[in-house]
Amino acid sequence: MSARRTKFYLDKQNGKWLGVCAGIADYTGIDVIWIRIVAVLVTLMGAFPWTLIAYFLAAWMADDKPTGLYADRDDEKFWQGVRTNPARSTRDVRSKFRDIDRRLADIEIYYTSRNTRLADEIDRLR
Repeated sequence: MSARRTKFYLDKQNGKWLGVCAGIADYTGIDVIWIRIVAVLVTLMGAFPWTLIAYFLAAWMADDKPTGLYADRDDEKFWQGVRTNPARSTRDVRSKFRDIDRRLADIEIYYTSRNTRLADEIDRLR
């Protein structure tokens, strides 16, 4: 079974302690320093035992990030966008396909309007 790109993983390679904050940063696409600052501030603002419990639960329950999960940096950014807003990602992909279809139709019209032999051949193929 291959690793899922939409799952939360601990990022121990980029982590300072157990990799929870680095995993959250990888999952959301937010810079890890901001995740760490928010974690420290929440802990210091009176939620001390609950943040530690949540931190250790996340470290205990989550799997380690598999190697080779992303092909490159663009692939990583794409999957972070999918995780944060799947509907927007689907809408973007559909929009790109519609644009490609429109452009192909324009190319077909351009070539068939000036070349009747090609237009007849395309019509025969349909």
